[in-house]
Amino acid sequence: MSYHDTISVILGDIVEQEVDAIVNAANNSLLGGGGVDGAIHHAAGPELLKECRTLGGCPTGEAKITEGYLLPAKWVIHTVGPIWNGGHNREDELLVNAYRNSLLLAEEYDIKSIAFPGISIGAYGFPVSRASVLAVRTILEHMETGGSLEDIRLICFNNEAYHFYSNALELTVPDIYSNE
Repeated sequence: MSYHDTISVILGDIVEQEVDAIVNAANNSLLGGGGVDGAIHHAAGPELLKECRTLGGCPTGEAKITEGYLLPAKWVIHTVGPIWNGGHNREDELLVNAYRNSLLLAEEYDIKSIAFPGISIGAYGFPVSRASVLAVRTILEHMETGGSLEDIRLICFNNEAYHFYSNALELTVPDIYSNE
């Protein structure tokens, strides 16, 4: 099976994606912040913050879901990626868990299309070269388990991220699926 029709890398704004769910690279409080988190809270309107207050936060690597409110997406999956500390505090494992748990939550809610930001590559300082490969591999592994997602978008906020996520997708898919 080829995943080139399912997974795409897009240079753009995650809050504008017309998908069933967007993923929010949130902080542990889930109460908004800077970067993607702040943009999603701003675009969704005050009801998102109100619902997030009822969730009791979110541990790093886990995921929780809310409605999308004023966003084009019906759902927002909030996940907390790790803060980069030189790779010495299980950062890779926690980043993989953030993607994996978001994908599992999407499946639980019968979501068919989802848009991910580059989790942890902004203010949390995770090297984009490393994060992009972990993200793509985790998504491909999920698809191999029979996931029902039909449209998975990796939304990049700048050219550097776009370059790394595009390369990770191009290089990883042939390596894993070369016999197809």
